[in-house]
Amino acid sequence: MPASFAPVFSALLAFAVSLLLGPVVINRLRKLKFGQTIRAEGPATHLAKAGTPTMGGILIVLAALAAQLVVRPITDNTVMMLFGTIGFGLIGFLDDFIKIAAKRSLGLRAREKLVAQFGVALLIALYAYARVGTELIVPFWGETISLPAPLYLVFTVFVLVGVVNAVNLTDGLDGLAAGSTAIASIAFGVIFLLLNYQDLSVFSGAVAGACLGFIWFNGPPAQVIMGDTGSFALGASLATGAVLSKTTLFLPIIGALFLLETVSVILQVLYFRATKGRRLFRMAPLHHHFELVGWAESKVMIRFVLLALVFAVLGLYAIL
Repeated sequence: MPASFAPVFSALLAFAVSLLLGPVVINRLRKLKFGQTIRAEGPATHLAKAGTPTMGGILIVLAALAAQLVVRPITDNTVMMLFGTIGFGLIGFLDDFIKIAAKRSLGLRAREKLVAQFGVALLIALYAYARVGTELIVPFWGETISLPAPLYLVFTVFVLVGVVNAVNLTDGLDGLAAGSTAIASIAFGVIFLLLNYQDLSVFSGAVAGACLGFIWFNGPPAQVIMGDTGSFALGASLATGAVLSKTTLFLPIIGALFLLETVSVILQVLYFRATKGRRLFRMAPLHHHFELVGWAESKVMIRFVLLALVFAVLGLYAIL
């Protein structure tokens, strides 16, 4: 199989697996009564989603894993990609399960969640340091910079945890997180091919295809929600691939939508505290602000995914 076609075949296979397994996974989640709990302080239009099967991220992970195993033998890099994706996905799974068992919108305590995330991220960072080194490719320049080892480890850990939680914040509208991650994964897949990381490219293709298959069931109105199981796994797949390919500095470009969503939350909190109760946005993350302004959920989702496409194209330009 030509090297350039392998990621495409991986994406198509993951897409097909998602479509085949989707009804099975959704029915199982429904029978187990794994329904979504909606925050009371969220947009009122989201209350109708209460009870929608959640933890659908299981479908994404299974489809991506199946495609990866079929298309290409496992390498050290793909083992670490799987470790990051499944490791963070398991943290999200536990978070989702606690939400369902306790029937509340909050699962793991923030401290517990962060300790687990930093633990997995540190293992990935140590592997990358030992196998890849501390060099990072600089966007739009093409040259590399090398960080001191301690700085590289700290930087990499915070990037991994930051991206995982940024994708999680973006997962607030039907189709948004899956659509924007699919686009980002395709962009990174192309970059990985250009940099001769075919194994990483195949995995990125699998993630993109799995996301597109998931959207078949997650598009508005959603039949299933990915939950933290999915958003944590997707964020980890993006960040781990970037770290292993020395393209960590491309994450703020290709993943600029995730960055904007995160910054909107930070600004909201800082402004609220500084003004003793006033809000900068009607609601954060940013997609909820536009919902409350009057945009339909589907319109916000489509426009944000289009923005993700623009950022992905810009990221591809930055590697040429």
